[in-house]
Amino acid sequence: MENYDEILDWMLAQLPMYQKKGAQAYRPDLSRMEEFCSHLDHPEKKIKTLHVAGTNGKGSTAHMMASVLQEAGYRVGLYTSPHLKDFRERIKINGALIEKKYITKFIQQNIAYFERASLSFFEMTVGLAFNYFFDQKVDFAVIEVGMGGRLDGTNLLHPELAVITNIGFDHTQFLGNTLAEIAGEKAGIIKLKTPVIIGETHKDTCEVFEQKAKMLDCPIIFADQKEKLAFHCDLKGSYQQKNIQTAAVALLQLNINRKIIKAGLKNVIPNTGIQGRWQTLNNRPLTIADVAHNKEGLDYIIPQIKSQSFDQLYLVLGFVNDKAVEKLLQLFPANATFYLATPDIPRALPLLDLEKIAIKLNLNYTIFPSVVDAMSRAQAMAMPEDFIYVGGSTFVVAEII
Repeated sequence: MENYDEILDWMLAQLPMYQKKGAQAYRPDLSRMEEFCSHLDHPEKKIKTLHVAGTNGKGSTAHMMASVLQEAGYRVGLYTSPHLKDFRERIKINGALIEKKYITKFIQQNIAYFERASLSFFEMTVGLAFNYFFDQKVDFAVIEVGMGGRLDGTNLLHPELAVITNIGFDHTQFLGNTLAEIAGEKAGIIKLKTPVIIGETHKDTCEVFEQKAKMLDCPIIFADQKEKLAFHCDLKGSYQQKNIQTAAVALLQLNINRKIIKAGLKNVIPNTGIQGRWQTLNNRPLTIADVAHNKEGLDYIIPQIKSQSFDQLYLVLGFVNDKAVEKLLQLFPANATFYLATPDIPRALPLLDLEKIAIKLNLNYTIFPSVVDAMSRAQAMAMPEDFIYVGGSTFVVAEII
């Protein structure tokens, strides 16, 4: 393998990837990641990091924090997942994608180790990010947890601070069936004497976080209990208000000036290149895409959909098969026109299953063989005063933007 395209094909084809395959790619064990980081001479120990977990909002919060640190003049690494269009979106410095030649060289130098150690796609990518940020001498690296926290591949860090945005019911087959159990997994990123910022106070999770913080002698701050910080952000979803508060409270712990926080939050999109968060694709008809994919996320999105002014609502939706899809579809306005499709990944919910749910809920629906077909029909049918919403899954949005 001598070029980037061949390298990327090998990465995607040979190694399990949770985003594509689901449970069979989940590895609840940090031993391989520990050995890999040792093989790389522990780059994760040689960089300053901020570690961000949570059920919803962790990606947006991570991007906000990175943007502000950039405005403060720092060289900032940002690791997030999954990507939407380009694998390199996962690893950026000051908004610039990791170079193809770096990825190619890194894989070529370590491919014998990867094959011997049977690393997962996620483990390999996290190690790549750590190594890149160290080699590029970043001042800070903002690292988003992939899933959970305690056993996530990113959880070898000893960060400057930890951020947990919120707790909701997602990935319950891995993280637990109660909010307290899920919070226990997320709390795994809390480290000895390291400040931890909790985005949302909830009666079922407060005690979990407080006990863990006390055990590890950590200052703990609940962002929603602090002074309301009236910052504006160029990420326009109404749900971003909680993420803005969480990010700002965290950044104040790093002694970042409020004027710099204000500037950074206004420029998240140009500074970081974030996509898929209440993203406007067209104005007439208004067309919005958002990656919200669970009840907690959609509980914020649906009111914003309803608050728009439109004649007819078209919903271009698809889902993966580990979600409670019937409950999710019931959240959307029942009088909408539903254009349902299957994202092009192995763990997508099959069309037949999706149609059974649509029939059961008596939706005004049409089934399409692809997300692109569904979107094309919505664009053909919608009048200028209508509204098209694209979502249900990160992978649906990825196929459209």
